[in-house]
Amino acid sequence: MNPRVLAKGGAAYRYFAYGSNMSSPRLRQRTPSARALGIARLSGHALRWHKLGRDGTGKCDIVPCGEDANEVVWGALYEIAVAEKALLDRIEGLGIGYSEAQVRVTTASGSVCALTYQAKPGRIDPTLKPLPDYKAHVLAGAVEHGLPAHYVAALREVAVASE
Repeated sequence: MNPRVLAKGGAAYRYFAYGSNMSSPRLRQRTPSARALGIARLSGHALRWHKLGRDGTGKCDIVPCGEDANEVVWGALYEIAVAEKALLDRIEGLGIGYSEAQVRVTTASGSVCALTYQAKPGRIDPTLKPLPDYKAHVLAGAVEHGLPAHYVAALREVAVASE
């Protein structure tokens, strides 16, 4: 992690949110310092809903598809206080369900490195589906940040698990 200094003092890091944490209200409940920096795209990756959640349903994950692939995962880039990182790590299940990953994303102002979470191999089940409320958080974040219409439409098409 390469921390930056916040305007109010203290260190911050960039976080690429591609799932339910794209929703600013949801992320700010978890990390109050979270400040949206804009949309970002992660090339050469695909979005999957196959990460086994604590509730037994599917959560979002990013899957590398190779540098030549045309797949893209869209998301929101945030700046978060380093002091809040351990809390987000715990909520996201770092070391249990997710591993930390450093990714290079493209924004309107160029390419930047950011931290994100990627499902651990033993926590993937391609038969999983998300709960409707989880999918709603993902969609709310995608709409809030103005992700491309075709991407939002694809998110709307994701089948959900029955509650």
